[in-house]
Amino acid sequence: MKAITFLKVILITAITFVTFGANAETTLEKIKRTGKVTVGTEAAFPPFEFVENGKIVGYGKDILDYIIADLGVELVQLDLPWQGILPGVLAGKFDFVATTVSVRPKRAKTYAFTVPIAEGTSWLMKRKGDTSIMSVDDVAGKIIAAQLGSGGQAAAEDWEKDMQARGVGSFGELKLFTAYPELFMAVANGTADVVAGPLPTLAVASKKSEGTFELVGPIRDPSYMGWVTRPEDTDLRDYLSSMILEMRDNGKLYESQDKWFGFKMPIPSEGYLPEGAL
Repeated sequence: MKAITFLKVILITAITFVTFGANAETTLEKIKRTGKVTVGTEAAFPPFEFVENGKIVGYGKDILDYIIADLGVELVQLDLPWQGILPGVLAGKFDFVATTVSVRPKRAKTYAFTVPIAEGTSWLMKRKGDTSIMSVDDVAGKIIAAQLGSGGQAAAEDWEKDMQARGVGSFGELKLFTAYPELFMAVANGTADVVAGPLPTLAVASKKSEGTFELVGPIRDPSYMGWVTRPEDTDLRDYLSSMILEMRDNGKLYESQDKWFGFKMPIPSEGYLPEGAL
């Protein structure tokens, strides 16, 4: 009798577990039910996201505002250091990442990437007039500045390995900083020779610097940047992608690119993810 009762308890528990799992609420469903979405942003990455007059603005904020208007929910935008963004979304501290993330093979197997919002090819940028650096190979023996944990750091490390393999040499040093304004300051004041980072960000910095910076060239094959969700939130990822593509197709995305970058970056619908991506 006791054995039968015990088996009943196990059966009821199993049925409850399966039923709960089958009806588990997705993050997108939770956002719609609660009328509130919390996103993680690094607001120190102009012109994608940065603080102006006490408010977060930029290209990425234009995209986010368009999505929030469609959802019709309250937005809570957390301004966090880059190093806490990706671990934070996996830990469930916010619903998705609304800041620019470079598409890389390892990341694409860990996070669910949206369609791209911009080109993300890594370039080098130097102080204007530094004739000791005329090509990307001329950074042998030089000090490279990159953001800790960024695509720029990974691209710089890969480029140094490529230089070594070709017998060109190694960097003098790879200096890592928390945020891009620190990188720009290091090159401007001479404590670093070049910045490694995504072309759109460096191009705008070069244009706005009044002759302080100058682009050198690419150190990685063409790539893209997008937003990410947790791997289980593919419905949320797909919704975000659909809104980005809607902005592309109605011209609002390219209007925002002109506003913040001064040039347009074609946004593909497919073919931007490496093999094995979520």
